Amino acid sequence: MTPAGTATAAPARDPARVVRLPRRRGIELALIVVAVLLSVYGYCAVGLARHGAVPPGAAKYGAGLGVLALLAHVAVRLRAPYADPLLLPIGVLLNGLGLVLIYRLDLETPGDRAAPTQLVWSTLGVALFIAVALLLRDHRVLQRYAYVCVVAALALLTLPIFFPALNGARIWVRIAGFSIQPSEFAKVLLAVFFAAYLADNRNALAYTGRPVWRFRRIQLPTGRVLGPILTIWLLSVGVLVLERDLGTSLLFFGLFVVLLYVATGRTGWIAVGLLLASLGAVAVGRLEPHVHGRVEDWLDPFATIEAGLGPNQLAQSLFAFAAGGVLGSGLGLGHSILIGFAAKSDFILATAGEELGLVGLSAIFILYGLLVERGYRAGLALREPFGRLLAVGLASIVALQVFVIAGGVTGLIPLTGMAMPFLAQGGSSVVTNWAIVALLIRVSDSARSQYDGQVAP
Repeated sequence: MTPAGTATAAPARDPARVVRLPRRRGIELALIVVAVLLSVYGYCAVGLARHGAVPPGAAKYGAGLGVLALLAHVAVRLRAPYADPLLLPIGVLLNGLGLVLIYRLDLETPGDRAAPTQLVWSTLGVALFIAVALLLRDHRVLQRYAYVCVVAALALLTLPIFFPALNGARIWVRIAGFSIQPSEFAKVLLAVFFAAYLADNRNALAYTGRPVWRFRRIQLPTGRVLGPILTIWLLSVGVLVLERDLGTSLLFFGLFVVLLYVATGRTGWIAVGLLLASLGAVAVGRLEPHVHGRVEDWLDPFATIEAGLGPNQLAQSLFAFAAGGVLGSGLGLGHSILIGFAAKSDFILATAGEELGLVGLSAIFILYGLLVERGYRAGLALREPFGRLLAVGLASIVALQVFVIAGGVTGLIPLTGMAMPFLAQGGSSVVTNWAIVALLIRVSDSARSQYDGQVAP
């Protein structure tokens, strides 16, 4: 019992618990080490399979890739401590695997070595990654330059029109032996513009008023709302007609439709987008000879064999996937070089399928899937619309590219001339992909840091 005249002391209240999120940079470093070791193992496996000895440059390759990855990790540790720990290791592993596959194909073409050049471009890409990580402190700064980005993107897209076509498509700018693919840089600029435009106009685009047209239960939006998507559709078809680049056209239009759906939440935009994309593809596929030829090869990839002309590139790619089976023939032991000049670029996935098999190919697709999923997760965790749309747009670029390229080389859709992210030969592509990873890391850091230091309920 309490003595008379004394008050019972009230129980002390627990102080508010402050949430401190783990930064997980140690996990990132460990995964980077694993990624570098796997890449070096692949490099050594190619040498052992081809020459029975470890390649003399294995140590330099491992050291170079390791230094680049370590510098990128230090930049993330300094400027984006809360960033997703999977994004950078996935980029390192895919880039390292791409270098291994290109080196393996270089052994079949001694006079045309692409791996050293690809390593230089990879270095430039990591340098851009570090610059973005160190200098871009807040992704929302990009929203101020939305219209600058779209003007620059349109200028880049029109440049190849004034240069000769290569392999039937006008997608390259070649000056004094130096070549770039402007559409690779334009896609990131357009993602910034689309994200900024839709973030500012998402309420108007999410039409809720009376529609202009109604067909049974289907409501079509007003002309003012439908105008932007029609403009982008015409732009994508214009790129397809002038540059004969089916892949870039599908990428730009698909990117805009995905972001429009995310911004408005209206599933009808998916149907409208698919309808317009189908109409444009059918019309150009019938009228443009180069695109029509790609469609004909897709419909009957073995027609050249039946005509006695030998297998075309698509048929040879299908043979490579079939020869790989479940476990593959082993790095360095395939014959995908029979595909021809595009074996290191458009069809490099066929080399992975033949020499790594279905298991290795599935692992590569899982890596891409994780990269896209982590980008979506970072975007959806943000509270402000621009960052959300930017992250979803950048992740969708990777997803659309993988789908378009993998679908083309496996015969699912007509073949296009795009580069598989990180894997394929192409300096513009690898630099752009590192910029995408850097921006996703910046967004993921903002998404997680906004919860650090908050009071738990």
